[in-house]
Amino acid sequence: MNQVRLNAGVWRSRILKFPDAEGLRPTSDRVRQTLFNWLGQEMTGKACLDLFAGTGALGFEALSRNASQVTMLELAKAPFQALLQNQRLLGATQAEIRQMDALQFLAQNKQRYDVVFCDPPYHKQWLDKLLPQLASHLAEDGLLYVEAEYALKSDSGWQVIKSGKAGQVFYHLLQPVNA
Repeated sequence: MNQVRLNAGVWRSRILKFPDAEGLRPTSDRVRQTLFNWLGQEMTGKACLDLFAGTGALGFEALSRNASQVTMLELAKAPFQALLQNQRLLGATQAEIRQMDALQFLAQNKQRYDVVFCDPPYHKQWLDKLLPQLASHLAEDGLLYVEAEYALKSDSGWQVIKSGKAGQVFYHLLQPVNA
């Protein structure tokens, strides 16, 4: 079993355990710390969506920092089971965990979120499919966090407000153009 530690909030230093799974790359402590610095540390009252939850580190970190609700999607069976186990361990009643494809969820879901976390499997062109749909799932002033194997640039749909690189990972905070 692998593990990742939560950085801050009510579950600070708690350990999440997760299995080996193809393409599963936990967001590093340093990158998560940077992300939550960008988001303002405090997530009180925010509704979040984690499209490729994997280890659950981003979603559980948001809940640890008082997000009101986090929907976590994970299609792979073993990581999905680990998410449910970590939810029980933490008593994370504000987490809604679904074993579901991200595109299928977005096609059905009408809720708008304050923050969407998007760390899809690399080299599968997920962002080409997801980015055109995500703006309509963000609340007013909502933000999109994206991890990718390449740097994103602002375009007609999205403005990159912050970005960084850690090892082979490029990470970005985006907002829709015309937001």
